[in-house]
Amino acid sequence: MVFYNPLDKFFKSQIGAVKADTQITFRVKGSFGSVVFVLKKDGEKTVSRHKMQKKDDYYYLDISFERGLYFYCFDVGDRYIGLGDDYLGELTHNKAFFQLTVYDKDYEIPSWLYGGVIYQIFPDRFCRSNDNKAVSDGKWMHYNWYDMPVYEPNCEGKVLNNDFFGGDIQGIISKLVYLHELGVSAIYLNPIFKAYSNHRYDTSDYMTIDPLLGNEDDFKELIAKADKLNIKIILDGVFNHTGDDSIYFNKYGKYDSLGAYQSKDSPYYDWFNFFDYPNGYDSWWGITTLPSVNEASKSYIDFITGKDGVLQHYTKLGIGGWRLDVVDELPTEFVRKIRSSVKEINSEATIIGEVWEDASNKVSYGVRREYFQGKELDGVMNYPLKNAILDYVRTGNVKILTRVIKEQIDHYPSAVLHNLMNILSTHDTARLITVVGGKDMTGKTKAEMAETFIDEQILNFAKIKVKIASLLQYTLCGVPSLYYGDEIGMQGYIDPLNRRTYNWEAQDKELLDWYKFLGSLRANYSAFSTGEYKEIYADNGTLVFERKSEDSELLVAVNVGNNASRIEFNGELFDLVSNESALNEYIVRPYRFAVLIKR
Repeated sequence: MVFYNPLDKFFKSQIGAVKADTQITFRVKGSFGSVVFVLKKDGEKTVSRHKMQKKDDYYYLDISFERGLYFYCFDVGDRYIGLGDDYLGELTHNKAFFQLTVYDKDYEIPSWLYGGVIYQIFPDRFCRSNDNKAVSDGKWMHYNWYDMPVYEPNCEGKVLNNDFFGGDIQGIISKLVYLHELGVSAIYLNPIFKAYSNHRYDTSDYMTIDPLLGNEDDFKELIAKADKLNIKIILDGVFNHTGDDSIYFNKYGKYDSLGAYQSKDSPYYDWFNFFDYPNGYDSWWGITTLPSVNEASKSYIDFITGKDGVLQHYTKLGIGGWRLDVVDELPTEFVRKIRSSVKEINSEATIIGEVWEDASNKVSYGVRREYFQGKELDGVMNYPLKNAILDYVRTGNVKILTRVIKEQIDHYPSAVLHNLMNILSTHDTARLITVVGGKDMTGKTKAEMAETFIDEQILNFAKIKVKIASLLQYTLCGVPSLYYGDEIGMQGYIDPLNRRTYNWEAQDKELLDWYKFLGSLRANYSAFSTGEYKEIYADNGTLVFERKSEDSELLVAVNVGNNASRIEFNGELFDLVSNESALNEYIVRPYRFAVLIKR
């Protein structure tokens, strides 16, 4: 018997997070002497208890909440009904709380990303417009586009990230039609501001486009030409740290400015935290080339979020939004100021945070983070779903995947759920095909990783796994984010091996056509945009689920188990993958998949 199911409107009248002051009806089924709703608000020590009323074969309670994060369960006398392993209410002697997120009534999230596709570009490695680029200041250029990035430390044991390939903004412009054919609606660019390193997370000057990439006119041209193809640009906002080789810190005295490292009289001195001036300072994860910023500095906050500051300057150019690097290391008030600053210029600009865990209840540095209560983010990078999909494809463990799916539906506001940035690989993680088809290189050196590729005899099987993983990425709730080159089967372990240049001369056409098909799915069926999710079957390595909107209804089936699974239904369904019809039943064989729709 099901005592309680938070994802069923009979048991909880509002699925997922709710707006403040919304009345919710909770219902519990079962024969109990009494049922008490036990509620705890995050940050408060007291627990409130609300007696539920009995009607027919269930107990019910109508209740509303103010904004905040809550946890609840049901006291049934000698035991509790709490959160069970299958995400249903389970009788237990302990309080196993369900979560309820309650957000501000005025919380509005841009909808332009719904149904779209994000394409992530590491700017130095995607496409270069010319082969005659010069560098200086200890940097050097690979004139062979297909060289291996430098991964070995120098004689001092440091990896300088000072080798470049010359990818640039004009190169991206030249490939906009290619991206449009993939169904791309947003390009997420890793940092483009002036910096010393090839990854550019060590900002030298926020108000200048890195000269190796182009200039602001090039960037404006990219925005304008992308707009004509209904593609928006999302910039990487790195506001937790700068580079030590920057206008603001100026450790090496390369700039005309008086940097914080040079003098306590610097206008930037209070931007940083020194404990033994000048060489002792807080830095990101102890990396001294990345001095941490003091986000409590008023002048720094104004520089980033103030009128015509960094955020407003680039937002006014017409970008589609920002991805906030290590947002869980930014104070909540700073995040709110970021949102306010951006939305003042363009309420439709999206704000996406880098969070590696469930962002609805994230605790960072001992502080509960508030990301979806109305004044913070519009979405986050969906690492929990990434990890669950990859684990499922590699092991067949469908229960972990369905648990994550249910948690996100239950914990996030619906608009956030459909705005999540569904990743499978990024500049920070090994590439998709390498994860699902490559050798386990745990404990191996980067030199060994650099020479290791998927064996030809198992490459086709690896591509099947890529198709299964990406099908889930594109059809589950959220917006798929495709890391450049994954669509042509590029391989690579940890960085910088996952940051090789895009191979324009050796594209895997089979995979490329597959990703174009996935892009068309999202463009043509609104069910994959904001449709409801319903689990049909999840066992024995097989997952079957429904996505349903007002004008489209589809079944997605994937099988990574050892045995075939049968889906039964009434009538005829058409498989968009195989272009075949099925009458009354469909057999999903091992390592096969289908997207079924009524003709």
